[in-house]
Order: sequence, then C-alpha cells, then structure tokens
Amino acid sequence: MNIGIGGIAGWRILQRIEARQVEATAKDPVIQRATAHFRENLTEDTTAEDLVSNYKMLQVALGAFDLENDIANKAFIRKVLESDIGDSASLVNRLSDKRYLKLAKRFQNLADTKATGEAVTEAYVQQQFQRRVGEGDKSYRLALNARNELKAFATRTSTDKTMWYEVLGNKALREVFEGAFGFSSSIANLSVDRQLEEFMSASRRVLGTSSFAEIGASEMTDKLITRYLARSQNQMTTSGNRYSAALALLSR
Repeated sequence: MNIGIGGIAGWRILQRIEARQVEATAKDPVIQRATAHFRENLTEDTTAEDLVSNYKMLQVALGAFDLENDIANKAFIRKVLESDIGDSASLVNRLSDKRYLKLAKRFQNLADTKATGEAVTEAYVQQQFQRRVGEGDKSYRLALNARNELKAFATRTSTDKTMWYEVLGNKALREVFEGAFGFSSSIANLSVDRQLEEFMSASRRVLGTSSFAEIGASEMTDKLITRYLARSQNQMTTSGNRYSAALALLSR
C-alpha cells in the first residue's frame, strides 16, 4: 500500500483513510478464508499442540501478535503456549519480548472461544493492514504499531520501569523511540540498566514525561510519532543528497 507522499503529511492522510483501508483488508478473500478457518476451528479444548499442528490457525494466531516470522519455530511456540504464566522463572516470563507473553495469555484461557476468536482475528486483520502499509513505507508500519502499543500501555498497572524494559525488548516499538530521541543503534551496546536511564531521561526531555499513562494519551503519542517521522524523513533526505553528490562526483 503506497500513500503517495512521505513524512508527516503522508501520516495524516493515512490516519484519515485507515478505517476504510482496514475494512478493505478484512474483506480480502485470502484474509477472510484465514480468519473464518481460525474461528471455526477454535474450541475450548484447543491445545498448544493442536494450534501448532494447524498451519492456518497458527498463521493467524502468530500474525495477530506480529510474530508471523516464528511460523516455522513450532517447538518454541508450543513451549511458549504451555509456559506457566504465574511462574516468573518460566520461559515466557523470561523472554524480553512480551508479545510472547500476550500470545500465551490469550490461548491459555479459552472459556469464551467466540470472544477469543473475534479478538484474535481482529488483531490479525490490523496486523495485515499494517504489513501492507509497511510495504510502501516501513516507518508508517512502525508508527501504527507504536500508536496501538502505547494506547494499551496507558491502561496497564505495571510500573513505568517495567514498561520501559518492554520497550527495550520490543524491536519495532524501540525503533520509534530511538528515532524520536535521536539515538543511534550503538546505544544497544550499553548495559540494559544504562539504556533504561537514557530512554527515560530522553523521554522527559523530549516529551516532558517518562510516564506511560501520559505517553499513551493520543496527543502525546502523536507528538512522539510525528517527531519520529520527521527525523526519519530528514535522514532519508540527507542520505539521498549524499548519494546524489557521490554520483555527481563519479560522473565528472
């Protein structure tokens, strides 16, 4: 999906057409078949083994949590799904990427399969929409993901430090914060605790707060995203100018 214009201007257009495009994505015959198959085959008795053994169901389940790249790692996903959520030492709780914990929580309680089916397929459609947007401009996919993640962060009762650690472990969300704060990838060479300090300090400096109750508010999230997109566009322009200058030198 190509918006036709980049940067903040393109982001504003994307926001205006998003609902219509998500609806169009849901009506795609391939996606309709996938989501229908998932809902029809999900039961209260569906086990982790059942899920990983059904490729079509697993594709939707993982896709809903932006984990589709793990489709071939069936043994690992089964261990995640069967992990003891209540045990802080279990595999799923030791993973820094909390998307796996969300996946396990969703499928360890299937008392209401209708609600689970609707929630998972809705999330799957949203992720498919974001993937299509990303094919035209990766920064927009990251922006959409950040907006949705931060909205959820704002309603949680976890401590801000806990959620900042999640940001550090979430590659897509981290990239938006790094871009907005002007960090280079070399910051990853610091200790995790030092990274935490740097991210929280930068958040207070740039956004005026390091609290996710505030960052997750729509106005603050928009401030973060527009700053990220502006800096990304600027970097692309700078890189393009350098490339053009290099070509000019070579052509002499």
